[in-house]
Amino acid sequence: MAAEREPPIMGDDLFGLSPTQQARNADARKKPAPTQPLADRLRPQKLEDVVGQAHLLGPEGALTRMLERGSLASLILWGGPGVGKTTIARLLAQAAGLKFVQLSAVFSGVADLKKAFENARRQAEVGGGTLLFVDEIHRFNRAQQDGFLPVVEDGTVVLVGATTENPSFALNSALLSRCQVMVLNRLDDPACEALLVRAEEETGRPLPLTEDGRVTLRAMADGDGRYLLNMVEQLLSLKTEKPLDAQALSRLLAKRAILYDRDREEHYNLISALHKSMRGSDPDAALYWFARMLEGGEDPRYLARRMTRFAAEDVGMADPHALPLAVAAWETYERLGSPEGELALAQLVVHLATAPKSNAVYKAYGAARRAAKATGSLMPPAHILNAPTKLMQDIGYGKGYQYDHDAEEGFSGQNYFPDGMKRQNFYNPTGRGYEREVRHRLETWSRLRDRR
Repeated sequence: MAAEREPPIMGDDLFGLSPTQQARNADARKKPAPTQPLADRLRPQKLEDVVGQAHLLGPEGALTRMLERGSLASLILWGGPGVGKTTIARLLAQAAGLKFVQLSAVFSGVADLKKAFENARRQAEVGGGTLLFVDEIHRFNRAQQDGFLPVVEDGTVVLVGATTENPSFALNSALLSRCQVMVLNRLDDPACEALLVRAEEETGRPLPLTEDGRVTLRAMADGDGRYLLNMVEQLLSLKTEKPLDAQALSRLLAKRAILYDRDREEHYNLISALHKSMRGSDPDAALYWFARMLEGGEDPRYLARRMTRFAAEDVGMADPHALPLAVAAWETYERLGSPEGELALAQLVVHLATAPKSNAVYKAYGAARRAAKATGSLMPPAHILNAPTKLMQDIGYGKGYQYDHDAEEGFSGQNYFPDGMKRQNFYNPTGRGYEREVRHRLETWSRLRDRR
């Protein structure tokens, strides 16, 4: 019979190791081998050593206050890669006096969860507690996530889940209601610099970089501390005669791949940023987000479609040329393809961002739809109905219709709403762009209508 599979990467005593062996393993973790990756050698040993998360671990941080009260709740740690989720979970267990047990949702199944829960119950029977850390918790399906509910509710485990995905979408509501979500920041420039200083102290060597090279190295990490330290290791393995500047560094090391997934939250965050930058008339920011999406692998056709919608919704009649220009840019991309076609889309980004804005048509259409639903099946007034048959003529279809081209100023002022329905005002043009002229025209017609 095949041996039962053990849960991956769990606490030492769960594998039946003796206390002596457990102590040896603990000592080994405290004294990392020289061949161990730098990121592991520099893993913080105390919560106060974690960089970049002062809002959680500083003197007034949410996690600090929890530990001071002695009431560590189940948590979801939400943040990008390399920001300290696993480290924080391990150190929370240490600070709270709980056994640390780690599972990965990528490699674990229901059997692994059941075994972890059973071990936690045995631990509780002898007066101990367990912090169960689940990496990539969003990878568990809904049924597996529901499996955590009983052991979280009865206190068998303190659950700490780590996710790079928005918990609102990635986790079910029942589990979310029993956990507090803690948002971890991407590492900012000071936090990355602190890691570089620690790396130099650990290795006993200064980084062979000029000042601008050092700035570039931090930027290349894109907020990922683990990736930053991996680049430091590569850099220290190079034989360089003089410090590397930004250009030389970029040639030697690969920049971290842009975090972007076309069916995940980052996609929606960036398209929202592009829309709001264009709506806010900031062409530079709009071009930046447009480029970010393209560099992340977004389909240019998706961007063309969204900007065509923007031209109709946010620019509207303030610049009637915006919509045909959007269609033209889309067609240009289809004819040229990549990479030439993206320039037409970039031109569209700038045009939309710098165009006068009006959502008056968008609002008018919404109001008209609501009125149409509310008024049901009211007939048009008889005078604007065609009368192709004698019967229709006899019952009054078309009777009294005034041909606007024959009226003074080309405007008859007749009623075109259903009989019995008060005249509605849906479209209220702004005073921006072309709508200034439209507004003046409508005001003139309104005065003529009142007189007639």
